[in-house]
Formats: sequence, structure tokens, C-alpha cells
Amino acid sequence: MPGATIVHAAAFAVGALVGGGVVSAVSARRQRHQIPVASVPATAPIISPPVVDVTPGGVTQISPQAATPVSVLKYGNPGPISDQLVRIAYAAGYDRRLRHPAWAAEHLTLASLGKSALASASSDEKGDRQNSHFTEDQSIPAMFRAKLQDYFRSGYDRGHMVPAADCKLSQAAMNETFLLTNIAPQVGVGFNRHYWAYVEDWCRRLTSTFADVYVFTIPLYLPKLDSDGKWRITHEVIGSPPNVSVPTHFAKVVLTAKPSSPSTPDVPEISTGAFVLPNAVIPDEAKLESFVVPIEAVEKAAGLTLFSDAIKKNSKHICKTTKCEVTVRKFDDAQKNAQRKAITGPR
Repeated sequence: MPGATIVHAAAFAVGALVGGGVVSAVSARRQRHQIPVASVPATAPIISPPVVDVTPGGVTQISPQAATPVSVLKYGNPGPISDQLVRIAYAAGYDRRLRHPAWAAEHLTLASLGKSALASASSDEKGDRQNSHFTEDQSIPAMFRAKLQDYFRSGYDRGHMVPAADCKLSQAAMNETFLLTNIAPQVGVGFNRHYWAYVEDWCRRLTSTFADVYVFTIPLYLPKLDSDGKWRITHEVIGSPPNVSVPTHFAKVVLTAKPSSPSTPDVPEISTGAFVLPNAVIPDEAKLESFVVPIEAVEKAAGLTLFSDAIKKNSKHICKTTKCEVTVRKFDDAQKNAQRKAITGPR
């Protein structure tokens, strides 16, 4: 498909996301077939905390998710379960049904990227991706686990949700990015190895302007308007038997913080922004700002609460506080030979 067509298709899909396509996917007809559930007393609402919030002292943090047991589940809770994975350099929620992360979150600073003169790792401590290998995550039950075999000759790259390049501070941290619980199927040439890599690089470069950079990567499944006028979500499933779902889109959501002024270093200036990209070939000349969407649109499509309402209301848009421009770099230059580009069989 021509590059321009892909960009227009992406814009159309994002327009559907913002303008009600997601709502259309959950139509009134489906509501008539919903199974009745016991009502929750109005006096005790269960409110999920935002994934990231800012404390009164101005410190950004990831909030823990709490589960409330009920007596009807005395003999077991069927789920759904989002495995909360806490790694050295990132945190993530794993989707057992789709066999890839539901979301992945990281906190980038100059120090975490090994670029701070005050806190830099020695060359012996730094991670080298040549020493890392894709690995099945044994912490996930076997029946819900993504397998190496699923990606073999699938036509898709094993796409990092948290990039290996963000975790060079130690080999252990880098190795954790190669667990399949941090991986989702991505189109290789034109996306994972190119435009998506440019966006990841842009996120890292934000640390030169902001003291703290929080990055959320979220696989999405967005509806598409078919020729019969109906909205549908269709996606591929890779593996034999079919096991790992292939997202239609991926979102990058960023929150940055820096002192609001030299006189008030403890009061952070917060900027936020969300970008939704199709899992498809994107031409290098595509503008990053063409993929901007409201944060609420990503939250609604993913079923997540990323930031509190106060943050979303009071923060500046990231494209107003810094340039939203990618730098075109051939990140796969070192991988031009077919042996490196091809996905090898399971070890």
C-alpha cells in the first residue's frame, strides 16, 4: 500500500477513535445481550487509581492497583487477570488473552540512560543487546504464555514495548526487555525498524529538555469502517496453533516534568501528549504531530486510566513545550544482512 494511503488510513482510524468509533464497536444491540451482574452499593464505589499521578509534593509516581475480594468469589476469581510485572527499568501489565503487554511504563532520565556525568555506569556494567536473547517468561502460566515459536516465520518483528536502548544501564535490565511479556508483533520494515524506532528515539531525546520523562506504550485494537457501513475490529493472530494477537495500532503516551522556575524547583511543570500509530509501514516523511490524539481517546480504547483528571486538565501539551519531530535514522543499518533481519527459530 502506498505510504500516503497508509497515513490517510491512520488518520481516519484515529478519527474514528476520537469521534466515536470505539463507542460504535460496543453498540446498543450488544448491550441487550449483556449478562446481568450484581450491583455494587452506591455507598462503596470501586475507583481504580490512575497509573501515574503527582503527589502534593510534586513527585510523579506509579500507583499500585488494588483488588477487592467479594464473597461470591470464595472458591476462586476467574479474572481477567493483568499480570503486574515490575522489572529493573520498567513496569508492565501483561494481557493473558492477547499474549502481549496491555501496557508498559518506563521512567527515563539522563541517569537512567547512562548520559549523566553525575551517575554514569562503567562500560563493564552497561547492557549490550548482543548478549541478550528473546526468552519466554516463565512467570506466566504456560497456557497463557507467548512462545518463541509463535513468532517464527510469522512475518512480524518481535517488537519491544520498552526498547532495549532505554535499558543500557545494566545487562540485567536489558535482558528483561527481551522477555516475551515485553513483546508484541510489529510490522518490521517501515515500522518497528524505522518510524517506530524514530519515535522511541524522540522519547529518549526528551530527557535533554525535561528532568523526568514517563513513557507509556500501549497496544491497541481500533475499529475500521467496512464497505457495508459497519465498524469492525479485525486482526491477525500468529502462531501454530494461533496464539499471539497482532495489534492494529500502538500508542505512545508521554508525561514530562521539569522545575517550573528556578525560584520554585519543587513545583513541576507537567507536559503530556499521546500519539497513535498504525501497525503498518509509515513513510519517513510523516509528521509526528499527525498522529496526535487526546489522552482520553487512548484511555478509552485501552480501558486504562493513565493520568488523573487534574493532570490532564492542568498540563501543557508536549508539542507546545518542545518540538514533536522525529529524527530519521537508519537504526537497522547494522542489521542489513538477511541473517540479522530474519527471526531465527526457537532456541
